[in-house]
Amino acid sequence: MPKFAYVGTTLDGSPVKGTAKAGSRSDAEVALYEQQIRDLKVTEKVSILQLEITGPRISRDEIMHLSRQMAAFLRAGLPILDAVHSIGAESENSSVRRMMNEIEDGLRTGERFSDCLDKHPKTFPDFYRGIVRSAELTGELDVVLAQLALYLERDLEARRKIKSATIYPAVIAVMSVVTVGVLAVYVLPKFKDFFDSLDAELPLPTRMLLGATDFLGAYWWALLGGAALLALVTWVALRFEGAKYARDALFLKVPVLGETIQYALVERFCRVLSSMVGAGVNLPEALRVSTESLKNRVYIRRLSEVAEAMLEGQGIATPLARTNLFPGTATQMLRVGEETGSLDQQLQVTAEYYEVELNYKINKLTALFEPMIIVFMGLIVGFVAVALVSAMYGVFNQVEV
Repeated sequence: MPKFAYVGTTLDGSPVKGTAKAGSRSDAEVALYEQQIRDLKVTEKVSILQLEITGPRISRDEIMHLSRQMAAFLRAGLPILDAVHSIGAESENSSVRRMMNEIEDGLRTGERFSDCLDKHPKTFPDFYRGIVRSAELTGELDVVLAQLALYLERDLEARRKIKSATIYPAVIAVMSVVTVGVLAVYVLPKFKDFFDSLDAELPLPTRMLLGATDFLGAYWWALLGGAALLALVTWVALRFEGAKYARDALFLKVPVLGETIQYALVERFCRVLSSMVGAGVNLPEALRVSTESLKNRVYIRRLSEVAEAMLEGQGIATPLARTNLFPGTATQMLRVGEETGSLDQQLQVTAEYYEVELNYKINKLTALFEPMIIVFMGLIVGFVAVALVSAMYGVFNQVEV
């Protein structure tokens, strides 16, 4: 049974604190209230083991479900305090329960919902908190939370597609490395002993193969050390912004992969900007938050120039086109939205268009990558087979002679 820590005052005004066991936070509050304790503040106590298992982070999938629940409760007319309390009490994740309890405590002290979310910046992204803050001013919190849940669902679906598309090539690549390792460590040395015992001249492919095997067997420690050193140097270099910028720029220039990354960034940018503009966030602030949500240094640096140009009265479509980071179709759509006063709708249409295009690019990238891995694996295995078979025929011919 969960344990809760509490602080409060007795009926005569004396402070009191302690711990109590109860099935839920609300049950603990009721039990303590019946003990004549008032001004209660009850928090769930979590053991070290529970902290290690659940972890301090809350997944985006849980935030999506939380947003959908909040929207449903508010749409049904439930006060926000009761909605937060219900979600916290029903959640099976202790991290979510603690967070919702903290939000509930903040609401009880008179804080706004967005102020409570600001205390959890690692859980709720900047764009999420900015949209909620604007929705509170317009009185459309239930509608906006439902839109946020839909956006998070689409974002999670895109991430799942990318992960599922990379699983098969990754498995093939790992199997290729394992196969080469088994051949080099166990199979080829036995053939080498056999060929040496016959004292025969081996064909060039066989000599190349055995030479590579000897090198791997003699200097495997140097190769592992070099790989570890390279990984360490890369890790240290990526602590600096210049190296991170160079990495992001390099990925954008890789054929097929770069275009896939570009479409993913354009889709995310338009989706976040559309949600924020539709929620009433002013365009400069919406552009700043949308840019930071991309996590790509090239886009962040170039889009900062767009913000400056926009403040100078140049609009948003033309400066975006000058960055050369957005396809012509995207900038044309945004220009239409800017001229007709329907920028948020055009951003939504653009996001949906590039969501479809992104799926196509992911499928194309997967279809290109899988054959490359299979062909590479086939070349290695084929070379090993040719080297061994040609050696066997060469040895037998020399023995017969």
